Amino acid sequence: MDERSDGATGAGQPGAFARAWARAVSGTSYLPMTQAQLEELLQRLTDRLSEALVSEPFDPRVGYQIGAELVEAHVASAEGLGRTVEVVQLRLLRDLGLVAEDVEEDRMARLLASVATGYARALRDRTLDEQESIRRAAMVARAQAERALRESEARFRHQATHDPLTGLPNRTLFTERLAAALDGPGRATDRVGVCFLDLDRFKVVNDSLGHQVGDRLLVSVADRLRLTLGGHLVARLGGDEFVVLVERTTCTDDAVKVAEAALTAVSEPALVDGHELTVSASIGIVERPVAGTSPVDLMRAADSTLHWAKAAGGARWTLFDADRNRQELERWALSAAIPGALERGEFYLDYQPLTSLRDGVVIGAEALVRWRHPEFGELRPDSFIGLAEETGLIVPLGGWVLAEACREAATWSPAGAPAPFVSVNLAVRQVHRPGLVQEVVDVLERTGLPPGRLQLEVTESAMMSAVEEPVRALGVLADLGVRIAIDDFGTGYCNLSYLRDLPVTELKVAGQFVAGLRAPADDPASRTDERILASLVSLAHALELTVTAEGVETEGQAERLRAIGCDTAQGWHFGRPGPAARLLEHPARPA
Repeated sequence: MDERSDGATGAGQPGAFARAWARAVSGTSYLPMTQAQLEELLQRLTDRLSEALVSEPFDPRVGYQIGAELVEAHVASAEGLGRTVEVVQLRLLRDLGLVAEDVEEDRMARLLASVATGYARALRDRTLDEQESIRRAAMVARAQAERALRESEARFRHQATHDPLTGLPNRTLFTERLAAALDGPGRATDRVGVCFLDLDRFKVVNDSLGHQVGDRLLVSVADRLRLTLGGHLVARLGGDEFVVLVERTTCTDDAVKVAEAALTAVSEPALVDGHELTVSASIGIVERPVAGTSPVDLMRAADSTLHWAKAAGGARWTLFDADRNRQELERWALSAAIPGALERGEFYLDYQPLTSLRDGVVIGAEALVRWRHPEFGELRPDSFIGLAEETGLIVPLGGWVLAEACREAATWSPAGAPAPFVSVNLAVRQVHRPGLVQEVVDVLERTGLPPGRLQLEVTESAMMSAVEEPVRALGVLADLGVRIAIDDFGTGYCNLSYLRDLPVTELKVAGQFVAGLRAPADDPASRTDERILASLVSLAHALELTVTAEGVETEGQAERLRAIGCDTAQGWHFGRPGPAARLLEHPARPA
């Protein structure tokens, strides 16, 4: 069949043209359609091109639309446009069965120009739209990234400033808020309070019921504190320690009310894993003007005050006392100076005579340590022995006293009388040391003091320890000939039946019983003390022990003690503590 036989109304092969057009533009752009779909699209455009060529009047806008539709169909590249123009120009009239006489001379050129123009405009608009979409997408992405960053920073900030277990603010956030409360604008005339709280005996819960129950109890306590003290910052510092910041107080009572509310909240029973648990708390309160203080000073004071509340038995609040704090700081400084004082030789010994009530002869002397402090002058034992016992420094200090007392006693040789023994106090820590026996043996060998001239004084609590080793060690020393005395007998909890089995040679009766003998003999209380002393002396003698009465200050006391058979006395009536030389000047005292 002749391609032109059908004339301008479709006698040609528009389908062949559409297929040729499709082959021409395939591969020039990414096309999200199949080849068949592309041919179908281009067939519609071919029909519109043919209509435009022969329509009256000629409308170039059809070319604009066709160009735009090509771009919309993603035939959107310079090569795609070029091939479209080429195939239209070379094949359109032929494939449609048209002849040049059927179409005005310039219509093809104008149509191709309008297609190219519509194509270019659409491609420009598409590019601008894509650029705008990219810009908007970038803005949205940036906004989302910034929001995600802020949210992430907020999460990290919350994690860094809050306790993961209870959700309460942690030490970091509390420190920030405390610093702001002290140094913030307009705070110079303010007052501030801190309540430092610690649960009493919380370790018992952990040890008996497990840490999981303990953690849930902490959460319960935290929730109650948060609910009760919602107007104040409540933070968990760690473990079972919490702290409350009371800002802009008007007086100490404001902080005290917060502490009392906290104690009440904590004491409420909590049901945890089927266990009904009740705990108490101790609170240290510091309330003061903002001016002149710092976060470190405030928290140090609160911590010290908390320890005072704990030491008083717990389940209470205690208010900071500047004088008490100053005294404790001085005590701490004193205890910290003990090691250096030992090295510098600041300690020395005085001796108080132990006098026989039978004939007035000095049979022994108790060594009493003194401290010649470079700043505070001469310090008596009650100023530093307690500190040394608390800190464990009593071990090196007591070791020095033992060695020095034995060294000096080895040189005693009073004319016309046997050399007295030296009596040295042993602290509980010393008695419990595994190396006690060897230490004493080494000192005796080094100084040359006979074991029989050394007496070790121990307290009832040291002798009544559930640990057998101290008693065994003292027994070994007693077998070597060392005298063992129980100091301050009658003030502790010694079971009298134990005395028959303990390696003891002497009882030193506490001075509080002897003090009663200063009253007249017909005074009922004095008679009671005398009967108690007589019973103790009788019991000791039945066990073949000697008895020394401490704190004898008058001749009347000495006479009454002598009458009930007491063996030895110690006190100002027989001599005050002093250097060994003074002790040896008067080895005997008339009975």
